[in-house]
Amino acid sequence: MYVSPIREPLIRGEKDYSQVTKDILAPMAGKPTRYWYMGITLSSAALLFGAWATFMTMYYGIGTWGLNKTVGWGWDITNFVWWVGIGHAGTFISAILLLFRQKWRTSINRSAEAMTLIAVACAGFFPLIHMGRLLLGFFIFPYPNTRALWVNFNSPLLWDVFAISTYLLVSLIFWYVGLIPDLGTVRDKATTKIRKAIYGFLSFGWTGSVKQWSRHETVSLILAGLAAPLVLSVHTIVSFDFATSVIPGWHTTIFPPYFVSGAVFSGFAMVLTLLIVARKALGLEEYITVNHIESMNKVIILTGSIVGIAYITEFFMAWYSGVEYEQYAFLNRAFGPYAWAYWIMMTCNVVTPQLFWFKKIRTSVVATFIISIFVNIGMWFERFVIVVTSLHRDFLPSSWVMYKPSLVEVGLYVGTLGLFFTLFLLFIRVFPVIAIAEVKSVLKSTGSFKKTGHHE
Repeated sequence: MYVSPIREPLIRGEKDYSQVTKDILAPMAGKPTRYWYMGITLSSAALLFGAWATFMTMYYGIGTWGLNKTVGWGWDITNFVWWVGIGHAGTFISAILLLFRQKWRTSINRSAEAMTLIAVACAGFFPLIHMGRLLLGFFIFPYPNTRALWVNFNSPLLWDVFAISTYLLVSLIFWYVGLIPDLGTVRDKATTKIRKAIYGFLSFGWTGSVKQWSRHETVSLILAGLAAPLVLSVHTIVSFDFATSVIPGWHTTIFPPYFVSGAVFSGFAMVLTLLIVARKALGLEEYITVNHIESMNKVIILTGSIVGIAYITEFFMAWYSGVEYEQYAFLNRAFGPYAWAYWIMMTCNVVTPQLFWFKKIRTSVVATFIISIFVNIGMWFERFVIVVTSLHRDFLPSSWVMYKPSLVEVGLYVGTLGLFFTLFLLFIRVFPVIAIAEVKSVLKSTGSFKKTGHHE
């Protein structure tokens, strides 16, 4: 019988179950390194800057922003869409790749899921603060009240509330269900009574029995089936914020698939940015291998190419429509006062990812890290171009005005970056950064399994 050879093992080195547990729990067991302290210091400083900007916005109002009579959406909505996009990779890796039985996801899904939860939390911050009067945020929820007020179900902004809250809830449950077996392992390895009690409570009495594993796998598949459509629906609904308007540059049917592919594109880039640093800092090179990095780069090639085709299609449809307003909107993007932002977007999102067609670059950790940074920058500029260049010159030339973000807006964005990295750094200290049980499930099939007398 012919058995097709595996090109490269997913886990490097001769590992047994005990060694896997020891390696993955090492970042939690030892004292934090100086690099961890440096990272938490920088991210906490950024978070404090964001706290100041949030106070200024709450106390003085959104007049502290650089918005004007034409550009009513600025950095706040730009950052909102950017963060939602980053949150897409976790659910894609966890749900869709699980359903397609892609075993290379096992070393990266835990971190990607945590990244999703943190990114969606950062995204949800911006629409809330954009309302200006945060205490009236409950107006967006449909419930019977004596004021005879009801939400507008025709508005895609309301759809955002339901879509993103559902996405966050399902992603949270999916992440936690997958974490339960590992929490049981951490409980068993805990050396203090407090840690053993905390992780024992969080693990819901996990013992690893056949019955528990059977139910765990069933629930995981059900949640994956629920989460997979959300990967497509959430950013589709976010795109409706723009596509259902009549503003030139926004009113286009290509936005839903274009936004979804762009979200997966930017999400995978952020996963690479985080994991390349984490694998080096935490000594996990044998678990997050070049094989994993190459597989993610292939997804970036695909989604980046779709995004590039979408950019070209937008220009073609503007020309083919014969609508002079639509044509001017896209010419203004490419050759107007914000042309610098447009060409940064094109260079980072269309040109740079094509370098991954070369295997030498695709398998280079340094090159991948640099390109992932460029993609993150490019996808932020994509959202900036969509929001600002479509608004700053509307139908009336007398209303044309340039938009410039204020220090408060910059502070809010930097603050969410600080929140993101602070929570991620705390995550790697409190929970296993790699799914221990899932990695063990691929050891034997990849040739990395070594027989041992004890399977922990």
